[in-house]
Amino acid sequence: MAEFDHAHFLKTLSSEPGVYRMLDSEEKVIYVGKAKNLKKRVSSYFRSNVTDSKTRVLVSNIRSIEVTLTNTETEALLLENNLIKKYQPRYNILLRDDKSYPYILLTAHKHPRLAFHRGSRKIKGEYFGPFPSAGAVSESLRLMQKIFPVRQCEDAYYRARSRPCLQYQLKRCSAPCVNKVSEEEYGQQVDYVRKFLTGKSHEVIAELISKMEAASQALQFELAAKVRDQIMLLRKMQEQQSISGNYAEMDVVGFAHLNGLNAVHLLMIREHKVLGSKTYFPKVPKDSSQEEILTSFLGQYYLAPGATGRIAKEVILPFSLDEATVLGEAMSQISERKVSLKAATRGERNQYLQLANKNALNSITVKQSTIDSINKRYAQLKATLGLDDIKRMECFDISHTMGENTVASCVVFDSQGPNNKEYRRYNVTGITGGDDYAAMEFALNKRYNKLVDEDKIPDVIFIDGGKGQLSRAEQYFETWPHAKMPLLVGVAKGTSRKPGLETLLIDGGRKTIPMDSDAPALHLIQHIRDESHRFAIAGHRNKRQKQRTQSLLEEISGVGSVRRQTLLKFLGGMQGVKSANIDQLKQVPGISPDMAEKIFNHLHDKG
Repeated sequence: MAEFDHAHFLKTLSSEPGVYRMLDSEEKVIYVGKAKNLKKRVSSYFRSNVTDSKTRVLVSNIRSIEVTLTNTETEALLLENNLIKKYQPRYNILLRDDKSYPYILLTAHKHPRLAFHRGSRKIKGEYFGPFPSAGAVSESLRLMQKIFPVRQCEDAYYRARSRPCLQYQLKRCSAPCVNKVSEEEYGQQVDYVRKFLTGKSHEVIAELISKMEAASQALQFELAAKVRDQIMLLRKMQEQQSISGNYAEMDVVGFAHLNGLNAVHLLMIREHKVLGSKTYFPKVPKDSSQEEILTSFLGQYYLAPGATGRIAKEVILPFSLDEATVLGEAMSQISERKVSLKAATRGERNQYLQLANKNALNSITVKQSTIDSINKRYAQLKATLGLDDIKRMECFDISHTMGENTVASCVVFDSQGPNNKEYRRYNVTGITGGDDYAAMEFALNKRYNKLVDEDKIPDVIFIDGGKGQLSRAEQYFETWPHAKMPLLVGVAKGTSRKPGLETLLIDGGRKTIPMDSDAPALHLIQHIRDESHRFAIAGHRNKRQKQRTQSLLEEISGVGSVRRQTLLKFLGGMQGVKSANIDQLKQVPGISPDMAEKIFNHLHDKG
């Protein structure tokens, strides 16, 4: 593609608001920006006196520019962030967080269910949150289960019950599925949950105290003791939560920059409680300003599709931003309520801002320490293996039980450590059970036979095994078609199989690489080996469990894959199928009365 003729392009460029997309020679989007005046903003990139090295490098790679006009700058901002999320341009500041925040869901069933929820809100019910992490939701659900005996089980499991489950025995569910609780009492507990999740725990305690006193006066001492325990647990939970004081809903954004790293720490306050916090490390091009980083973060975090539920009424900023007004307008537009962004703070707001800034700085310190440790390990490993550089390493492992359900794993490490997105598992087929050498060859074939991108050829491949596995791997690479050849290293366990006694093998096992048991490079190899082992075992267990789950149903003639899946889904897994009676089996779509009886008799004969 020819050099970009910016002078000719700028002559025809509109001065209206809009979004511009810069493309390189491969027609790949390398930068997305928005402007109140497109012509004025895009022209600034091509001035002769540009001193910003990042801009100069960007401009040198531009081969074409595409624009989209919008009615307002706010519309341009919303479109810009959607396009950044879509294209992930290399010269934009990127917030790599594609996961939606989790919520607690209280369903609208006859007997409402309390559940973890992430994603679109298609299920009818009330959503509470967002929470900063899945762990925060799980912990809240666990604590509430102790206090309020509201069901948390799946609908299919709930429908299949004919007697109370273990949660009822543990006093963590009142078993509405089998009418162990009155409609009124269950509804009351659900109401307590609703009030608790909306920050009205003091009101819940007051109602419980009245209920306890009434039960005591009516000589219902067992009920009074039960309510007393609820009150004690609720008060204990209150003590463990931080109270934010006067502000019911607020996000506090902390920022820190140190040693080339940038961190944004988000402190979330909802219903007068500190709901949680999270630190982000945006991917930042060189020479980006702090204002540019924070502006990009706020846009991508709050204006991403599906982010409406996370927008707080008030956002406290660590410093003022030129685009704070347009950001606030865009956030108000998509959340359909007034949203304010404030930088100058005093009193309580300022205390929380200082805390958020402190957490951001601490997160950089921890990350820097981790990076330094990784760099030290990589440096020693390069010296040990005699390599100039190591950008990518892969490790293979095989897992099976007596030759059955064989699974091969491949884990990938780059200069930052584990690269989970590149991990792969392979179900090994067409080999003799228990033949680890053939399984290794199968995995290598699956991994590399269709490899096109030479940047993904690893510098080092670790084989978890001894001479046999390493020799089979070397045989595979004898016909390697690419110019770059990875170094193959076997990781053989010592006679006692204890960590630190591993032997590193090269050249088909004819040579060994001596390493001290406390060497950082060996610790890195152990990390890679252990990760591949864990990943392989997890895959093998999943495969084995799936086979066990379906094996009994597969033995029944007339129950094909579709009916098996329907039974398992409708009745909440194999345990639900086993515990179902004939009448419950007949309720499953596609299961006739004769088939229901056949399934019941087969499963109970097996039992």
